[in-house]
Amino acid sequence: MSASRRPVVFIHGMWLHAASWENWVGLFREHGHESIAPSWPGVGATVDEARRDTTAVGGVGIEDVTRHYESLMRVLPTKPIVIGHSFGGLIAQILLGRNLAAAAVAVDAAPMQGVFTLPWSALRVAWTALRNPLNWSRAVALTEDEFRYGFGNAVTPEESAFLYRRWAIPCTGRTLFQAALANLNPWAESAVATGHPTRGPLLLLAGERDHTVPPSVTRAAFARYSRSPALTDMIEIRGRGHSLTIDSGWREVATISLKWLDENLRS
Repeated sequence: MSASRRPVVFIHGMWLHAASWENWVGLFREHGHESIAPSWPGVGATVDEARRDTTAVGGVGIEDVTRHYESLMRVLPTKPIVIGHSFGGLIAQILLGRNLAAAAVAVDAAPMQGVFTLPWSALRVAWTALRNPLNWSRAVALTEDEFRYGFGNAVTPEESAFLYRRWAIPCTGRTLFQAALANLNPWAESAVATGHPTRGPLLLLAGERDHTVPPSVTRAAFARYSRSPALTDMIEIRGRGHSLTIDSGWREVATISLKWLDENLRS
């Protein structure tokens, strides 16, 4: 089956609603992909609902999210392509490593177990949740200023404010604690089968100016795949921050992903 006929599952990360993939879903459908962008478990169906009711979000962990998407993918007629952003990029890699996806694109993916790189800017963003242990079991929201630093630093203040108003939602704090403690836990839920020899192709994308997941984190993840003969590529996109999937330059990132998939997923 060619890449153009594969279904695509989009996985959002923390602090963005699944509907933020709407431009990507439309573009991929134009290119022949039946595409869906489901929310994490417990997240409201709309941005307003997700902001209004966070009771079902608190305490959701990485494995909960992974199994949620696994259950959705297993009913598809064939193995899909998975495309994830931030923590969604980490989930995409876990699913690929479990042979549940034909290929994956991980955009500014949250760090997996075994990545020890911890830039100050990433810690500053994560501190929103990590500063209070009670956030392990509840939802955490970003302020507009925190969103500007963590997501919108590479766009204008006006665009960052617009993206915050349109897409930002509270999200479970547990995933951040799990990622922060992963290298102290042999059974960490952020573990990825990086040595898998027969998994599908993987593209890691990094925004050069990303504060939340700086390129050094993506490069460290890329290095962990070196022991596997399966195809892994990395592309760093100049001048882009963590909002690169939703801001006015989203089409560049989506087009890079489409082109890479067409070139590297042939069967």
